[in-house]
Amino acid sequence: MTKFIFVTGGVVSSLGKGVAAAAIAAILEARHLTVTMLKLDPYINVDPGTMSPFQHGEVFVTEDGAETDLDLGHYERFIRVKMKKCNNFTTGQVYESVIAKERRGDYLGGTVQVIPHITDEIKAKIHAGAENAQIAIVEIGGTVGDIESLPFLEAIRQMRSELGRQNTLFAHLSYVPYLAMAGEIKTKPTQHSVKELREIGIQPDILLCRMDRPLPEEERNKIGLFCNVEKEAVISCCDAQSVYQVPNMLHQEGIDRLICDQLALKAPVADLSAWHRITKASEQLTHSIDIAMVGKYVDLTESYKSLSEALKHASIHTDTAIAIHYIDSEHITQKGAAHLLGDVDAVLVPGGFGSRGVEGKIQAVRFAREHQVPYLGICLGMQIALIEYARHVVGWQDANSTEFDAHTQHPVVALIEEWLNYDGKTQKRHSHVNLGGTMRLGGQHCLLEKESLAAGIYSTQEIVERHRHRYEINNHYVPDLEKAGLKVSGRSLGPEQLVEMIELPQHPWFVACQFHPEFTSTPLDGHPLFSAFAKAALVYRTKRQKAIPQ
Repeated sequence: MTKFIFVTGGVVSSLGKGVAAAAIAAILEARHLTVTMLKLDPYINVDPGTMSPFQHGEVFVTEDGAETDLDLGHYERFIRVKMKKCNNFTTGQVYESVIAKERRGDYLGGTVQVIPHITDEIKAKIHAGAENAQIAIVEIGGTVGDIESLPFLEAIRQMRSELGRQNTLFAHLSYVPYLAMAGEIKTKPTQHSVKELREIGIQPDILLCRMDRPLPEEERNKIGLFCNVEKEAVISCCDAQSVYQVPNMLHQEGIDRLICDQLALKAPVADLSAWHRITKASEQLTHSIDIAMVGKYVDLTESYKSLSEALKHASIHTDTAIAIHYIDSEHITQKGAAHLLGDVDAVLVPGGFGSRGVEGKIQAVRFAREHQVPYLGICLGMQIALIEYARHVVGWQDANSTEFDAHTQHPVVALIEEWLNYDGKTQKRHSHVNLGGTMRLGGQHCLLEKESLAAGIYSTQEIVERHRHRYEINNHYVPDLEKAGLKVSGRSLGPEQLVEMIELPQHPWFVACQFHPEFTSTPLDGHPLFSAFAKAALVYRTKRQKAIPQ
């Protein structure tokens, strides 16, 4: 029988509830327990796929093609379990399911209400997502006190009554501020947050106190007393230099012992040696490089969360400190690529949607290509690279994507209308379908060309990477592009033979891919594409420094 750990958050958002939940999962996995994770989002959107990155941050894509909350990225980076569609659901999905049942007559004419129908649906989805794991850690999105999250909180309250205390545990993450003006740590916000929970029938078993400094014993005792939580269960969770230090921090606080005691789990001592190695390696890096990430959502770097983390993983696995310079592509249009990219060791253009900032990205690609700067293009970054090549090497001055110019005479990138999905089934789309959930999504097989740079990087010819896009390279123009020197180094399996990777043999390191490799990078294993990119940047930096007169 699965045992459940419910993680809630209080006082303010953005405290790192997802990281804390993932770190707990990592510790329990290190105790040889099978763990899975779920994220319950209280917004009414069916999924975050159509939400602005400025509002929601990154959309993380699972292997089976679900567009999910970015916290699922944390989950996959901390534990060795691939998330699925069932690991993330929203209020929108819950109501959509309940209303569909009502329309079918499943409720036999009864009045459909929040309790029991909505809460029963939530509980059913939680049990389905648990998938018979020994431990299911369920993160409740939002902040305690928000009206949107009340049905979720009521559902987990009911689960405690139904399953018992030995099968459920409530962990509450709350903010404990330090007021510099008064020179004091204030526990009152946490007391009120716990009071909100207790008013709806939930008594936290563990309190995680988010702070900018360690929690003194006096405040620990005070929080335990006023929140009705054992002193040992008041956990200090202070700021860390890296999120990958959090498993060790929480283990030192004894959180896994508390969990095992309450849930009656017999498990060996946690082996966190791998996490020790990661944190130690990240603190003792020998080399350094500067990488420019040229995008359109750089004002909120959470929009590129998995990408930033993948570069941190590459940093660990190549012994190289990577400084990421987030550059708004519109600034390149205004100030010029040479001015903003002249001092970097590599250029990365990530994915994105819409025409804003595209011309600046094209200038960035041209600068990298002409100045032999290592370049990595991801999703839109590959399409931009191909448009730039078509314009400035082949000579098609109006070459473009139909996403940006529907009337271009050279649509080298166009809307894809048919492809094989993750399950091998044919999917068909047209330009008039709904935006939500209609892209090419999830893991797709890709066949790499022998002797290509891509095949050398991956050390294999067939790979599986995750996609999230509507537009593809137009195969009609590929022969002319290849005659001009561009190499297609990866294609999808199946009759469509969609272009998945391109490279420039005449360039020291110029690689672009249609998929999102950042979604499968982890701190424990890294990812070969990002490691190779970092190594190429280091070679370029070394060569550039030698060329500077002493």
